[in-house]
Amino acid sequence: MNKSERTRQDIIEKTAVLFNEQGFAGTSYKHLMAATGLSKGCIYGHFESKDDLALAVFDFNISKLTSYFEERISKKENSVDRLLVYPTTLRNFLTLPAWEGGCPILNTSTEADDTHPLLKNRASNALISWQNKIEQLILVGIERGEIKSSTDVTELAVVIVLMIESSVMQTKVTGRLLELNIAMGFLEKMIRNIAR
Repeated sequence: MNKSERTRQDIIEKTAVLFNEQGFAGTSYKHLMAATGLSKGCIYGHFESKDDLALAVFDFNISKLTSYFEERISKKENSVDRLLVYPTTLRNFLTLPAWEGGCPILNTSTEADDTHPLLKNRASNALISWQNKIEQLILVGIERGEIKSSTDVTELAVVIVLMIESSVMQTKVTGRLLELNIAMGFLEKMIRNIAR
């Protein structure tokens, strides 16, 4: 990685939490300059626009979050245990470094659904990709005989994603873990019930 690429990556990493917490509209160039210690011209030298930087930051945040879960999932042998990584890990999402500022999919979707088509598209693709990964985990489990063959793969994947996202939203808004823990406990039961 050359100096220019390192600077570009440094800008992305230093502004990642800022965009995730404050959103696209709430993040000004003053904020970006304060976070990076760079001038507006230097930032523009590495990104065509604030939109360009926001998209790169979203991709970085999703990659960080995906890697966080994939690392934990890869340590589990059984498909049911792999699916259980989501609810067991998310019980403490407020303290997870990968979720600093909240879920980037949820935060971006909420802000960009009617205001920023490019970010909305990125968030939509991230949701679809996540759902597809969960479907793959379930299908592998069925093939291995670890998950009941009668399991509706798409239905379960959709419910997992929706329960997680809505629980995270409620916890971020209220600052309470009670409802999140109830929802993740329910999700754990659902996942254990598909085991063969």
